[in-house]
Amino acid sequence: MTKEELVSEIKRLKEEKNAVILAHYYQIGEIQDIADVVGDSLALAQWAAKTDAKMIVMCGVHFMGETAKILSPDKKVVVPDLKASCSLAESCDADEFGRFVAEHPDYTVISYVNTTAAVKAHTDVVVTSSNAHRIVDQFPKDAKLIFGPDRNLGNYINSVTGRKMLLWNGACHVHEQFSIKSLCELKAKYPNAKVLVHPECKKEIADMADVVGSTQRLLNFATETDNQQFLVCTESGILHEMKKRCPQKEFIPVPPENDKTACNECNFMRMNTLEKVYLCMRDEYPEIIVADELREKAVKPILKMLEMSK
Repeated sequence: MTKEELVSEIKRLKEEKNAVILAHYYQIGEIQDIADVVGDSLALAQWAAKTDAKMIVMCGVHFMGETAKILSPDKKVVVPDLKASCSLAESCDADEFGRFVAEHPDYTVISYVNTTAAVKAHTDVVVTSSNAHRIVDQFPKDAKLIFGPDRNLGNYINSVTGRKMLLWNGACHVHEQFSIKSLCELKAKYPNAKVLVHPECKKEIADMADVVGSTQRLLNFATETDNQQFLVCTESGILHEMKKRCPQKEFIPVPPENDKTACNECNFMRMNTLEKVYLCMRDEYPEIIVADELREKAVKPILKMLEMSK
């Protein structure tokens, strides 16, 4: 099928099956354009919790589909590609994390949403990059806290809150790859550009930022400020929405260390295609299944996050 035919069929299936399409900002532009909701992890979790649709089509990576299913167990949740995992989630094995938590019984466990349901089951409250600062600040200053799995986000939250959270040693392969040399070169080339950095990036990259924040915060800043040029240190999928909202502005992606000519892309996010979205809606497969016992444990920290985010 042509792109136009695929889009037409997706729209037809959406009406026929009472489906809602949720897409992360890191998805390819074609998928963002056909989605009912495009957002960061927090926004997608909130929409999954409140949608009346019978079927949720989660265009992102596997843990996002799990989160949607945990919040909406009576709805069918399908994903374009079941193999679309997450390097950060994979850096935190649930059994190992469980042993780590058990070794620190007097600690409250905070887990980034980029984790499997099994890791969430060992967690007291989940956070996203949008709300991590606010949620951590709601705990007493002397609270003993574990933060996993992203060491860079954890270090950043420690730096802005004055905390000394115990960090799991995980990281996102995309945000780890930004080149400090390339960023310095681009800053010299575009001296008036604002540097936008996701907190999953390494400290030396974040230290050069004008704004550190979630994809949503970076997008909002780019939209609201009068500045016309931006150096962007996060997954390049966000450039699609930035350019849509601000076509008159210039967004320059900072490249990874291994290729100065490339955009920094998540290979897992790129596994989803328009054709796969169509097929998963047509076949209602691959479907995300979360066992009831696991869901009952994993839903508690997610609901706690939604409550603390109000």
